[in-house]
Amino acid sequence: MKLALVTETYPPEVNGVAMTLSRLVGGLAARGHEIEVVRPRQDGEGKIPGRERHTGSVTERLVPGVPIPFYQTLKIGLPVWGLLRRRWAAEPPDVVHVATEGPLGLTAMRVARKLGLPVTSGFHTNFHHYGRHYGLNKLRDATMTYLRWFHNRTACTMVPTDEMRSQLAAHGFVRLAVIARGVDAALFAPGKRRAELRAEWGAAEGDPVFIHVGRMAAEKNLGLAVEAFSRVQRLEPRARCVFVGDGPERAALQKKHPQFHFAGVRRGEELAAHYASADVFVFPSTTETFGNVVTEAMASGLVVLAFDYAAARQCVRSGGNGVTVPLDETPAFLQAAENLLAARASWPAMRAAARETALGLTWEHIVAQFEDELRRARAGRPAGAAPVVLTAAGG
Repeated sequence: MKLALVTETYPPEVNGVAMTLSRLVGGLAARGHEIEVVRPRQDGEGKIPGRERHTGSVTERLVPGVPIPFYQTLKIGLPVWGLLRRRWAAEPPDVVHVATEGPLGLTAMRVARKLGLPVTSGFHTNFHHYGRHYGLNKLRDATMTYLRWFHNRTACTMVPTDEMRSQLAAHGFVRLAVIARGVDAALFAPGKRRAELRAEWGAAEGDPVFIHVGRMAAEKNLGLAVEAFSRVQRLEPRARCVFVGDGPERAALQKKHPQFHFAGVRRGEELAAHYASADVFVFPSTTETFGNVVTEAMASGLVVLAFDYAAARQCVRSGGNGVTVPLDETPAFLQAAENLLAARASWPAMRAAARETALGLTWEHIVAQFEDELRRARAGRPAGAAPVVLTAAGG
């Protein structure tokens, strides 16, 4: 197939959505498909509208973008109706997949429908839950109305969990398909543990290390991570607590809590080493659609502490391969952190079980499911219909 994938976020940006889309694109390319990724330019990538970057069968088409008003480190793409219409009229893709609902995604959806092209979408971010963190709570209903309108105009909306499908269906979303998330268990692995990195954090052999990985932004509920870390250190002064990531909250947190280690953004092998060199992964976010960092931590052999929803509900068996507590129950989360510290003898078994779970979450399987949904849309079949079998000549 020839796929156009439109997104407001993509590497070199560092976040779960960008990583997921990069994995899907790479997987489809490896399966012989041709992909055009339309995304905003990032700083340092030039100023020419429509600039292209080619890597094998993947073309990245860079379009103008502007920073999100309340989140300056991320950009949204500007409407480029003329560019997309000319491009897709001359060389129509078999399917247009719109991954984000911003101005660029909205324009892509409308152009695709105008040209009669099959269009699918992905639900990657709980924007309707972000309002309370940015003083926009009054816009929640309006945001949900827009998201429902947007996604119901596509042939299929792909969501990461059964839980999310049920929630959106209750809000009137239709044609929903569950496409989970994979994890690179070769990159994220217990063998990446580094004694010298632990030493940099001040952790001697046997000292417990608690870690948080992710964007340092208001919607990630970082105050609860700070409180959990603080309680752990009060109970065990040798415990070390590490934040990996960057974002608008980092500077203030780092200034207020010099007792924690702030590692900044880490990628690839460095990120894998940071995960594996810790012991417990603390993830208090309540706004995830999935939460790729949960499965990355499990692949790295960490004990995960998270709320019981999204990736944690899908993958964690509380008390077996990690620990979950009911969503938004802050006292229970803090108590669970203390209980984990007191139950350090159980960590080796839980870490091994977490790793075993992650080994079953392959990206190859996820890419195949994504490919099937694209083929259904191309053939005009509704989401969840029987798979379409195409000949080699048909793509």
